[in-house]
Amino acid sequence: MIGVMPERVVAACDGASKGNPGPAGWAWVVASDDGIPDRWEAGPLGRATNNVAELTALERLLTAVDQDVPLEIRMDSQYAMKAVTTWLPGWKRNGWKTSAGKPVANQELVVRIDALLGGREVEFRYVPAHQVDGDRLNDFADRAASQAATVQQSAGSDYGSPEPPPSATGPAPAASGARRAPAKKRAASGRTLKAKFPGRCVCGRSYAAGESIAKNSQGWGHPECRTAAGD
Repeated sequence: MIGVMPERVVAACDGASKGNPGPAGWAWVVASDDGIPDRWEAGPLGRATNNVAELTALERLLTAVDQDVPLEIRMDSQYAMKAVTTWLPGWKRNGWKTSAGKPVANQELVVRIDALLGGREVEFRYVPAHQVDGDRLNDFADRAASQAATVQQSAGSDYGSPEPPPSATGPAPAASGARRAPAKKRAASGRTLKAKFPGRCVCGRSYAAGESIAKNSQGWGHPECRTAAGD
């Protein structure tokens, strides 16, 4: 546990998966009083999805920070943030089923996070990922998680580890001899469009005609849920 008892802790957490699913890692970082990365930790997960890595990072951060200290958490994962803030109450009421009657993905992780959030003051703040002049803490957590996923080793301030390399946030080079998908096909996989008709997302919530949606493994749904079906 972090022994210092400041008035408020500002932190970030992130997860990474090289392949989704693939080699995965998690990381959290706590800022010093002047807002720069101070204490941090990262660890490997073996083979896991990005959503599992994101939720694990949040769980490890909540475990590391004293529950009596108010906490601001900066995240670039709308899935992880909404899972434990927006969707969680409905999942609990429905017996850990989505509104479509399907089991909630990553339930064990969400249950542990719910218990860690109990009785403590936590403010979640969404920050976009991979932005020029973006959030410094989120960028650090992103690089640390990416490095942990790549090398599958633990790291952090308590280990005396150096700051994770900036190249970790860049696109991974293709393996020797590997064929890359055509540029148009790669771009299409992450595109969003306006729904012509109302429908239901893999998370169990509906979306309205005209709302932005993105392709997932089971059809179309909310952009932040595009990988949820793979967990």
